[in-house]
Amino acid sequence: MGGLPYHLVFSTKSRYKVLQGDVRLRVRDIIRQVCAENGVDIIKGVLSSDHVHMFVSVPPKLAISDLMRLMKGRSSHKVQREFPTLKKRYWGRHFWGRGYFSTTNGAITEDIVLQYLENHITNPTDASR
Repeated sequence: MGGLPYHLVFSTKSRYKVLQGDVRLRVRDIIRQVCAENGVDIIKGVLSSDHVHMFVSVPPKLAISDLMRLMKGRSSHKVQREFPTLKKRYWGRHFWGRGYFSTTNGAITEDIVLQYLENHITNPTDASR
């Protein structure tokens, strides 16, 4: 892990439970692609039906705000284009809710974050790794 550890959380607009099935898989693939392109290592990730938790290692040269803009922007654009049924719910073209949560891994250990993410999976069909 050559970067800085961050715990990131972001949710769908109005917490609609649309991260299911093919949409979930496509969002996961897009996020993985953005991370790979920017040198971000995903240590652990969980997609719930209405939000995303990630524990990542981010290169010091990459601002978290830029990473979030890339992940949320590309995934929003692509899934709304590829899944026309989402347009009925997201008529304003905003797939993700405003903002995100991020914290560095200073006050707690990496093991605690990983344990939290592992325990966050309450239903095996509700999360994707």
